[in-house]
Amino acid sequence: MSIKKIAIIVAGGTGQRMGSVVPKQFLEIEGKAILMHTIDQFIAAFDDIELVVVLPEGYIQQGQKLISKKFKTTIQFVAGGDTRFQSVKNGLAKVTEKSIVFVHDAVRCLLTPALVQRCYQQALDKGSAIPAVSSTDTVRIMENEHHKLFDREKVMLIQTPQTFQSEILLAAFKQDYQPSFTDEANVVEANGQEIFLVDGEFENIKITRPLDLAIATYVLTKRFA
Repeated sequence: MSIKKIAIIVAGGTGQRMGSVVPKQFLEIEGKAILMHTIDQFIAAFDDIELVVVLPEGYIQQGQKLISKKFKTTIQFVAGGDTRFQSVKNGLAKVTEKSIVFVHDAVRCLLTPALVQRCYQQALDKGSAIPAVSSTDTVRIMENEHHKLFDREKVMLIQTPQTFQSEILLAAFKQDYQPSFTDEANVVEANGQEIFLVDGEFENIKITRPLDLAIATYVLTKRFA
């Protein structure tokens, strides 16, 4: 079974924690913008995928210029909102027919086509696929001024692309915004739907700080070697 595929690439950051005047999605690794590395992985996974790129309103023209090369797939640009929830909701306005929808952080450029394909297949079968990896660190839970050890075997670190059947995701985003809506899984779960995890990838880090950029540069350099 195969149905329409749409990836909403959320690139709303302005690079403050990176300490850069350039939004981090436009920083280059191996001569290519981070945003382009991310897009390339989705197209490598499915050559019929459609893309919706969510950017700060003032950077849409720069994004269009960056993605000037011809792709077989359709790429649309949408202005982001004040929150991730609103940015994703703006992107979802472009989903007009039954499909599998991926929502992905633009700055997670180290994902692989295999992860995209794995998420697609599970979302077809179960309705959702949320990439996750186990914690490799010791975990302590803060309670007021005190803290206690927590079993790290019970801790899963959540990644993107968070992937859903479109009808599940669209229905969930009709809810009013809540501060707990830090990702799409939380939104869907708050709407009464069970969510299902899928194996993520340890290299699928989110580039937030200069160290992350150095790690991504190392990983991509090895891949291109």
